[in-house]
Amino acid sequence: MKILIQNIQQLLQIREHSVAWVAGKEMKNLPSIKNAWLLIENDLILDFGSMDAFPKIDADKVIDATGKIVLPTWCDSHTHLVYAGNREQEFVNRINGMSYHEIAENGGGILNSAKKLQATSEEDLYHQSVSRLKEVMQMGTGAIEIKSGYGLTPEAEMKMLRVAKKLGENFPLTVRTTFLGAHAVPSEYKENKTGYIDLIVNDMLPKIAEEKLASYVDVFCEEGYFSVADTERILSEAKKYNLIPKIHVNQFTILGGIALGVKYNALSVDHLEVLDKDDIEALKGSKTMPVALPSCSYFLSIPYTPGRELIDAGLPLALATDYNPGSTPSGNMNFVVATACIKMKLTPEEAINAATINGAYAMGLEKTHGSITKGKKASIMITKEIPSFGYIPYSFGSNLIDTVIIEGQLIS
Repeated sequence: MKILIQNIQQLLQIREHSVAWVAGKEMKNLPSIKNAWLLIENDLILDFGSMDAFPKIDADKVIDATGKIVLPTWCDSHTHLVYAGNREQEFVNRINGMSYHEIAENGGGILNSAKKLQATSEEDLYHQSVSRLKEVMQMGTGAIEIKSGYGLTPEAEMKMLRVAKKLGENFPLTVRTTFLGAHAVPSEYKENKTGYIDLIVNDMLPKIAEEKLASYVDVFCEEGYFSVADTERILSEAKKYNLIPKIHVNQFTILGGIALGVKYNALSVDHLEVLDKDDIEALKGSKTMPVALPSCSYFLSIPYTPGRELIDAGLPLALATDYNPGSTPSGNMNFVVATACIKMKLTPEEAINAATINGAYAMGLEKTHGSITKGKKASIMITKEIPSFGYIPYSFGSNLIDTVIIEGQLIS
C-alpha cells in the first residue's frame, strides 16, 4: 500500500544519509523541507521532496497536510511499561512529606510493584500493558524499550519479558526488551544481597538468554540498591550471553557508574540527574548515549539532568519517559520534549533530535528509525495545523498530534 502525504508545511528530521546520532552543536541542526511531500510504501519510507518539484505519483491513500508538520515518531528508549496496578497512594505520601527513600524503606516503591506483579497472571498483565501501549502509540511513540524489574523472581521477571515481547509481536511498533532483575533487592534477600545477585547471574541470566527474551541488561546502580562492584559483576556475567548494558545511574548519587558503563560499552547510561566533570569526561569519545528522563524529575521534584552542560561539552543526549508506576506514571513523549525545553533549556531542535534520532540510537535502532530517510521504517506523525515546530513544546498542555502512522499502519 502506498500512502502519499502532500502539501506538508514542514517535513522535519530529513536525513539523506542515515546518521548514528547527533552531538554537541549539531544537535541544533534539524534538517527540513518546507512545502513538502512524503511517500510511504508498505512499512517503509519510499521518497520525499519539495512540492515545487512534485512528480506524478499514484497512491492508494492521499493525505493533505496543509498547515501541518510531519516528523518521525518518538523513540522512547527507557520505559517500564509492563507493570501491574498503580502506586497512587505513594504519590499522596510524597505530598504529605515522605521521601522516595522513606517510601522504599517502608515496603513501598519497587518492592510494592513487585508484590503486585507476582500476584498478577500473565494474561492480565498483558491486557494492562496493551492499554498503556495503545495510549503511547496514539501520542506519537513509534519505537519503545521495555524493561523488566518489577518481578524480582526468575518466574516473574520472565513473565514481564514475555509480555513485552508479545506486545512487539502483536503491534506495529518496534519493541526492544531489557532485563532489569537488579532493580531492587527483594525483601527475602534484604540481609543477603550477594545471594540475590547469585540468583540473577546463575539462574535468571541463563534462562533469559536461552529463551531470547531480552536484548539488553540493566542495573539500578545507586546507593541503597546496587553498588558499582555489584553492577560490574552483573555486567561481566551478562556479557557471556551477549546482553548489551543499559544502566540506571546517577539518579541521586555519584558513584562512578558512568565510567563503569563506558568501560563495558553500555549502549546508554540513563537518569544522570547528578553529574560531575569526571562523568562528562568519561563519556567523551565513547559510544555510550546519555539519556535524560525529565518527566521523572518533574514528578519526584528532583534535579533535572544537566542536558545543556552535556550538549555544550560536545556530547549527544537522548530523551525518554521512564514510564513506570512509581516515579513517572506517564508515557507522554510530547511532555518530555516540552519539559526538556522548559526545564533543561534545550532548544526545540535539540529536544526533537534527542527524542528521535538519538533515542533510536539508545535502542540500537538508528539504522531503521528516528529520521525521515529513504528505506527507514515509515513511522511518522502529522501534527494539527500549527505555526511552527517550536509550538510543540510551547503549547505543552495541548494534544497537537492529528495522525500517527507506525511502520506504514494508520493508528486510530
